[in-house]
Amino acid sequence: MSPHLTAPPRGPDGVPRRKPTPSPRRPGGGAARPGSGGLRPLTSLLLVGGVVLAAWWALVAITAPPPFMLPGPDRVARVFVTRWAELASNAAVTGGEMAIGLALGVALGMATALLTGLLPWTVRLIQPLVVVVQALPVFAVAPVLVLWLGFGLASKVVMAALVIFFPVASALSDAIARADPGLLDLARLHHATTAQTFRHIRLPGAVPGLISGLRMAATLAPIGAIIGEWVGASSGLGLMMMHANARMQTDVMFAALTLVAAMALLLRLAVDLLTRRWAPWAPESGGSLL
Repeated sequence: MSPHLTAPPRGPDGVPRRKPTPSPRRPGGGAARPGSGGLRPLTSLLLVGGVVLAAWWALVAITAPPPFMLPGPDRVARVFVTRWAELASNAAVTGGEMAIGLALGVALGMATALLTGLLPWTVRLIQPLVVVVQALPVFAVAPVLVLWLGFGLASKVVMAALVIFFPVASALSDAIARADPGLLDLARLHHATTAQTFRHIRLPGAVPGLISGLRMAATLAPIGAIIGEWVGASSGLGLMMMHANARMQTDVMFAALTLVAAMALLLRLAVDLLTRRWAPWAPESGGSLL
């Protein structure tokens, strides 16, 4: 045997042992998450924002539309400077409505999905109600909620919760129902109770579905709040946009829309961060912004 060749190390049972393959490392330390390559979130968001801003500026420079039809980025930036206090106070109101509505809608959706998953006979009672709530037009429900709950925070929170409720309930209930048949057979083989099967098999397996529902809910959160403010409100970005539209102040509308988009992105990033820390073992579906 050549002196440069050495036999691989063997374990106590005489089987050759292989050196463990090191997991890929990220520049900041820690094992890389599968599919986590590419640009950093902040860099990608800035890149997309820069492209949109450049295209907007080029469109205004080439077509030269009237400012009341399409204001330039400079006009919108001027609104942020001259009316920042008004924008910030209204954004705080709308942001609070979005956050509270998201929490309420997620809680109601999860409770509904857990109830139908643990007690399958309740599906025939609850599912028609869920479908009716989702099928009702948002603009048809909003005036009734404002009439019942007033022009304050409550009607906007309930409106946002109704919009968020369905995707969370639908995604989680579907994930619970699609538990691994092999694991269910194993639970029956070991005479596990319905509660034990639900706790140890159906719930852990439904976490990726819940994460997808939460991501969709965070994206839909601004819809209910803004529509509720359009129908009737005393403050908020939706009310500000409605007044600006009536006065043909399109630059103010664009400034308010920019704030709504920024808050929606922040809410979605917060959901992605929380779900990644809560369930780091869940496989990535490709919908995360992180």
